[in-house]
Order: sequence, then structure tokens, then C-alpha cells
Amino acid sequence: MTSEWWRTAAIYQIYPRSFADANGDGMGDLAGITSRLGDLQDLGIDAIWLSPFYTSPQRDAGYDVADYCDVDPRFGTLADFDAMLTEAHARGIRVIIDLVPNHSSDRHAWFQAALAAPAGSAERARYLFRDGLGPNGDVPPNNWESVFGGPAWTRIVEPDGTPGQWYLHLFDSSQPDFDWTNEDVRAEFRRILRFWLDRGVDGFRVDVAHGMIKADGLPDWTPPADAGSMGGAGGGADVGVPLEPEISDEPGDHAPYWGQDGVHEIYRDWRTLLDEYPGERILAAEAWVDPLPRVAKWVRPDEMHQAFNFAYLETPWNAAALRTVIDASIEAFGEVGAPSTWVLSNHDVVRHATRLSVTEANPQGHGLGPRSKGLPSFEAGLRRARAATALMLALPGSSYLYQGEELGLPEVIHLPDDARQDPTWFRTGGERYGRDGCRVPLPWEADAPNYGFGPAGDPWLPQPDEWRELARDRQRGVAGSTLSMYREALRLRREHDLGAGALEWLPGFGEPVVAFRNGDVVVVANTGTEPVQLPGGDVLLASGELDDRTLPADTTAWLRA
Repeated sequence: MTSEWWRTAAIYQIYPRSFADANGDGMGDLAGITSRLGDLQDLGIDAIWLSPFYTSPQRDAGYDVADYCDVDPRFGTLADFDAMLTEAHARGIRVIIDLVPNHSSDRHAWFQAALAAPAGSAERARYLFRDGLGPNGDVPPNNWESVFGGPAWTRIVEPDGTPGQWYLHLFDSSQPDFDWTNEDVRAEFRRILRFWLDRGVDGFRVDVAHGMIKADGLPDWTPPADAGSMGGAGGGADVGVPLEPEISDEPGDHAPYWGQDGVHEIYRDWRTLLDEYPGERILAAEAWVDPLPRVAKWVRPDEMHQAFNFAYLETPWNAAALRTVIDASIEAFGEVGAPSTWVLSNHDVVRHATRLSVTEANPQGHGLGPRSKGLPSFEAGLRRARAATALMLALPGSSYLYQGEELGLPEVIHLPDDARQDPTWFRTGGERYGRDGCRVPLPWEADAPNYGFGPAGDPWLPQPDEWRELARDRQRGVAGSTLSMYREALRLRREHDLGAGALEWLPGFGEPVVAFRNGDVVVVANTGTEPVQLPGGDVLLASGELDDRTLPADTTAWLRA
């Protein structure tokens, strides 16, 4: 692999619970990942990123970590992890793992010690415990709301049985926030980083990388009504309005628990640690902040290597909006010497095979379900998603893919209520569906039990019947299938070195068209409703069928320049 591999890499996210189940208990595991690495090598990705597999009560699907240096028995053992890592490296695939530093599980030994210790103790100082307001301390310390709905504070019962202090949890009540002003916390995470780096991992995706530091005094904050749950600009319908990436960057205009300047000191410390290791180990930030120049602060030369481009993810399928955000991304990240990243789906957002065609507003984290409005047909959603992917994979920089998008999987809308497991569903009393719809276990073989996800037992979330025709074995080697399109796009991306290229906009195609040159490839994406005439040059790739030299609506083509 070339130097600074991360600048151009195609990185594939694995959500371990839903990728492949080797032991038949209905939940994916590390051995299942190992067994399917050949398929990922054939797809043509450069690295995998694994969502959490650590010891956890699984109140938030593993993002509630009880032990950061061990594998949850549901996923296997450390030996299974080592075997997976060895096999991935043998296939030329790097391995990035999730790190969850904003909060732990309430079953973590540190939090259990904090509950047993008195107010003001060293044990409690590792978390954000505060006295309540009011005469009896029965009012939360401030008005902050949890990302999952409801208050961000929970009151404990002290060891003597009396009502006690409150602790902060920006997510579920089972996920208490660490106090990152505490040196014990900082030292512990240095130890955790070294534990996994010494085992040979190639980097870390840092969960909630815009969190951790809270504003002094923990002031009250009421977010805008249309804000996304993680602090970004929210989501929206494709209403034909260009995205405006520049919003106010004044400190008072942002939540006092997101994007505080103190997080950068933490990442400079971590970067120094990672640079001690050979092989270009990386840090990738999940930082839901606006505007793009603010996101770029996470990837300055002495901090992280990559930051997810959520501004791009949240951009509607609209040519003007796409041109604006692509320009803004390349400029903002380029000014700090970092590559832009591009991403359309992940485990926290509605799959883009559905999301890009939804005609009603759908803020990030809310999810979709039977009561949702503006839902597209499967065919319309998939057509637009394929076009969007073909556009994304032609852009210079690094691209992230989410498991199953290469099969064209849509969001699962009609999950039974009693099957839902996302904390958002419960904390909002069913008002928000949450993220289960993008986390349903993958279909591998159409005629196998659980479509090949596992040998027996019901999957942890039910798979819809229509996924039979989307199974990998039904698409493998089939011309025109979504899997074949992804495989060919990734092959051409490598062959033409598009990740290391430079973008040049091409005029003359009309407002609904995104057209550019990257190296020796011309890319034309039609976001409008009328067909567009293609320029000369051999067609290298098309996301849908072409009518001679005519590009239909919601279709992208690559041509030889």
C-alpha cells in the first residue's frame, strides 16, 4: 500500500452485530467477519472500520462500553479478534476500530465505584456528577436534553439510601459521560489506545469526537427545533434548495456540549502517541459540527487524519447543493492539508437508498417507520442511490461505505414495534423510530437460513422478505446489479487514481447536472427530471441504463476524457 494510504482509501464500515453470524446465536460476531473477508477483498475496499465489539451490556448496541480492552462474549474473544486482524492484513485490508471516549457503560468498573463512593470523591470526579437545583436538589443541574430524548441527567440513590447527586449522560442513562478535565480519564484512554495499537490495529474511528469537553459552568441550552440529534444541521427533504454550508461560527451559537475548543488538546496528545507507531495508524473523527471550516479543525496536521463529511452526507440530491458542498469541502479540508472524506450512509442515519428520495424533512437520528411521510418507492430510491454513489466514488479524497449499501439495501421501514431496540424508540415513547432500520442483518445467500447471515436462530432484528432478491449471491457477477456497479466503480477508482486526483468543473450542462473532470475521467450526474446528452468519450461506468448517448434522470456516468 502507498504512503499516506488514508488520503485516498475506500473504507468499509462493518456493524458487527449485523454483518455475519458464525455461531448461530442471531448476532454477528468476529468469526463471522473473518469468514466474509474474501467478499470484501473482492469488492475492492482498502480498509474496514468496525463498530464496537467490546464488553458491553448492549443497551446501545455496544456504544455503552464496560471494558475497553476485551471482546464481548457475544462477539467472541480476543483470540478471535487477533485472527480476524491477521486474516484482514493477509488480504491487504487495514483494520480501524471504534473508540468511544465520551462516555462509558454504567456497568463500567469506574462508574460502579463512583456510585459506591461519596460526593466529592476521586471516583466520582471521573464522571460529571453534580448536585441538583432547588431546596431538595430534586431539579436537574441544567436543562440539557439527551440525544436519545428526555433529560440528560439522572439522579442516583446514595449508598445510605437517600436521594443523591445527578450524573450527566448525553445519550442513554446507561451511558454516563466522562469528565475529560480529569487526568485519570486521559491516562486511561492513552492506555486503551496503546493496548489496541500494540495488537496491530491501523487506527481508530472516534465516536462523538466533537463531545467530551463541556463548556465551563454547564450553561442551559435549547437547541433549534430542526437540529439533528448529534448537533449537525439536521436532515431535510430534497426540496431543490441548495445547501448553505456557512452558518454562524460564534461560540454562543453552538451547544455547550458539542465542539468545544478543549477537545483539540486531547487529539493533539493522541496524535503524538499514534505517531510513535509504524505503519501510519490513523484517527478519524465523528464530529457533527458546522460549518465545514470548523470541522477542518479536527484534521489539522497535528490532530486527526480524517473527519467524516456530514455536510456532504446531509446534502439533498440537487446539483447546485452538491456543487456547493463539494467545493466547500475540498477548500476547507485542503486549507489544513487534509483530504476530504465522502460518505452517504452509516449506522446512525437512514440508508441513502431511501433517504435521498424522501420528500419530507427527516432530521438525523429520528429514523423512518410506518407513520413516516414522503417515503419513496424502492425502485426510485435505489436509482438515485446508485447515481449518488457513482458520483461520490469519483471525487478526490477518501470514501466511506456502509455495509449493505453495495447490495442496494434500503431502510427497513416496517419493523415490528416489539422488535425495535434503539434507545431512541424507548426514550421518546415511540415518537422517533431511531436507527434500527439501517442496522438489520445482511443478506448473503438468498436460499440459506436467515439469507446466509447465520446458520440458525432468529437474527437480532428481523430481515424483510424482499431482501431475498438483494442477497449477495443473487447479485455476484450479474451485469447491472448494484454489487457489480460498486465493484466496477472501486476498480476504476483505483485504476484511474481518482482518490488522488483534482476536480475541474465542466460548464455547459445545465443547472440540474453535476459535471466535472478528475484526471482522465469525466463524470456527469443528472439530478434533474429530463434526460441529458453525454459528451464524447467511451463510457466507463453508468449507474443505470443509457439510451445511446443520453443520460436519464437520476443517473451518473463516467467517461474517458
